[in-house]
Amino acid sequence: MGVTAVFILPLLLLGISGLLFIYQEVSRLWSKSAVQNKVVVLTDAISGLGKECARVFHAGGARLVLCGKNWERLETLYDALISVADPSKQTFTPKLVLLDLSDVSCVPDVAKEILDCYGCVDILINNASMKVKGPAHKISLELDKKIMDANYFGPITLTKALLPDMITRRTGQIVLVNNIQGKLGIPFRTAYAASKHAALGFFDCLRAEVEEYDVVVSTVSPTFVRSYHIDPGQGNWEASMWKFFFRKLTYGVHPVDVAEEVMRTVRRKKQEVFMANPIPKAAMYIRTFFPEFFFAVVACGVKEKLNVPEES
Repeated sequence: MGVTAVFILPLLLLGISGLLFIYQEVSRLWSKSAVQNKVVVLTDAISGLGKECARVFHAGGARLVLCGKNWERLETLYDALISVADPSKQTFTPKLVLLDLSDVSCVPDVAKEILDCYGCVDILINNASMKVKGPAHKISLELDKKIMDANYFGPITLTKALLPDMITRRTGQIVLVNNIQGKLGIPFRTAYAASKHAALGFFDCLRAEVEEYDVVVSTVSPTFVRSYHIDPGQGNWEASMWKFFFRKLTYGVHPVDVAEEVMRTVRRKKQEVFMANPIPKAAMYIRTFFPEFFFAVVACGVKEKLNVPEES
């Protein structure tokens, strides 16, 4: 019996590994076929996450419309996508559109330019975001408004401009790449959290409104999207519950992982995705069922004064 188990166990593990590999490959190919020939509009394509989304959807054969507020960086991304394109597979040359979502007044005209690229939009990925950190009383109202324009009014203005085409054609998908702070407020990020709460509320309501037109609304909420090269360091953190909680909340997921999840969300037409490790997920439940305890833990972190960094 013991000798048999020695031989069977490795074979069993090998078989399971093989099945998992096959499943992953089939899932990957299925994901790419789901966007083949689809017109995909991606905002803030020049960000770290935007570049990864552009790479994944371009490789999947989508007709990309890449939007960003810096033309030179858009051209650099364009060249990068063309240089790595597989000649054996059908890919389309991306269209480039200059768009600054914080300038809400220009969004309707840019939306017309986007529609002129292919005549329609199948998938809209709202990815653009602006961050600011600091005590609420030290952040100017002008900066609060700028954050709301970039993270809320800009995306919903673009969505409203492109939505009638989807409703008329009775097909389409709108993806909002949001943040955990659309559900969970963190100190010193009042404007950012408010904009993310507002955006999530808007798209949650919109989801029910457009379901009858076969338009899918999806939200993907990671904790934070990490830099390519920056990993959580040891730092000089105090040994406290707040510091532990804050670190787990802050150091989020890699852009590659988020981009792959966006692709899966589009393929499976999932309505809501929450990307986080167990600590933020637990915080969500604690915030819901034990709010007083949650507020007490968060308040422990509000002891040191912070300067207001530049927005990014």
